[in-house]
Formats: sequence, structure tokens, C-alpha cells
Amino acid sequence: MNAPFPIRKECPPGACICDRERLLADPQADIRVLRLTKEEEKRLVARLENMSSFDDLKHMEMRMQAQLGIVLRITPSIYEVRTVRGISIEIEERPGLCRKTREAIPAAIRRCFEKNPEIVFALLDSHDLLGRG
Repeated sequence: MNAPFPIRKECPPGACICDRERLLADPQADIRVLRLTKEEEKRLVARLENMSSFDDLKHMEMRMQAQLGIVLRITPSIYEVRTVRGISIEIEERPGLCRKTREAIPAAIRRCFEKNPEIVFALLDSHDLLGRG
């Protein structure tokens, strides 16, 4: 299949469960996620690490979904959040999304949260966990 854009190279055999080949074999498949080449992944991770506000986080979530089809869920624990580890960062399973990418995106967001706790406070406030209101 010839994609109208550069696509991610395949992972070494047995190293990943991305199902890239099955995705490429289906002419009706959504292959947007394959646009995330290794170079583009590095740029995305750097951008996620350097977010400066909660609005920036929301913007990045929307852009990732629109451009790559990656659905990101960031939710605080319903019990208590003492550190950024108490916040769940999940990427919805989808064919073509590399295992390493599934690990790199949440790790970058956690590093951003550690550098910018005000984003975490805004996230908690958006879920009304700070008890305001």
C-alpha cells in the first residue's frame, strides 16, 4: 500500500504488538497513526514534556486525536492524589500504535506534570477534586 505521507517503519519481529502489517493490508483502515514516524514521535514527546498550561494539554489531546487518531484519557484517582502517579494516563488501544509510543507518551506527560504542578491542579479542579464549588 502506498500512503500519501511517510509512515513509520516496522518494528523488529517480536518486539512490538502494533499489528502494522494487518493495518496496511486493510484498504479501509485508518492509517493516520502510522504518520507518527520515530522522528515525529520524538517531536511529539518533546512537545508534551514542554506543555505550559492545562489549556495546552487539552489542545494537545485534541490535536493527537484529530491528526493521529490517538485517544488519550487523563483521569485522577477518585480517592486521593498525592503525587502525579495518582493520575491515570491511558492511551486507547488501536492497531498501528507502537508499544514504545504507548509508553513514551504517558511518561512525557508525567514529566511535564512534575515540572508544572499547576497543570495537575487545573486537571484536579476540572474534575472538581479540589472541592471548589
